[in-house]
Amino acid sequence: MVTEADSGVQWRDFAEQMALLARDLLAQDSLQATLDRIAEAAVELVEGCEAAGTLAVRKGRAVTVAACGDMVREYDRLQGELGEGPCFDLARGGGDERVYRIADLTQPQPTWKRFAAEAHRLGVGSMTGVLLYTDRDDFGALNLYASAPGTFGRDIETAGWLLASHAAVALSSTKTIDQLQHAMDSRHAIGEAMGILMERHQLSEDDAFNVLRRISQHHNIKLRDVAQRVRAEPSGPA
Repeated sequence: MVTEADSGVQWRDFAEQMALLARDLLAQDSLQATLDRIAEAAVELVEGCEAAGTLAVRKGRAVTVAACGDMVREYDRLQGELGEGPCFDLARGGGDERVYRIADLTQPQPTWKRFAAEAHRLGVGSMTGVLLYTDRDDFGALNLYASAPGTFGRDIETAGWLLASHAAVALSSTKTIDQLQHAMDSRHAIGEAMGILMERHQLSEDDAFNVLRRISQHHNIKLRDVAQRVRAEPSGPA
């Protein structure tokens, strides 16, 4: 049984961890590195969270801007392909609601029948998320995932809000929407290149990314440019 004193200690420890995270985020040298670190921190700090990521949608196209965990990109792709799901509903709602929580994806979800069924097939048992920003047809959200149902209760929302606040501040510091678009396009190009390498050479996702990274480091070429070469050359990079 968790006592009030135990709960107080847990929240004090969490507050200290968030303070350390804030200091860590200040040391990051790019928007991408900051968002990646926030996704990692969600998995580290939120009990039961197995994966986390930042989803950005621009003119109906969904792009995973940051991810920690294998299920993130598949989930984002699913939501983008179907054009439905909690993030889309929050953004379209136009109200004050900024947080969603799906307690049990093993049960039918009348609101998102196709999405819920496919998300569960991907291994998501429960999830929660916070809308970061909305601008007409564009929006961003921080999403947390778990394979077990009932993982995210209302007490988790505070942690989600704090992490999302860091992500929102990072995104708001971007000088223009074109910079975010550039980051999204880069992420998309790298993802496509990884897919090509995975299919061509039967590699895992991590191995495909490491191939791109090694080429980038060895030839002193930006990772995005390496990805563009993989996409353009039938036989892959030299």
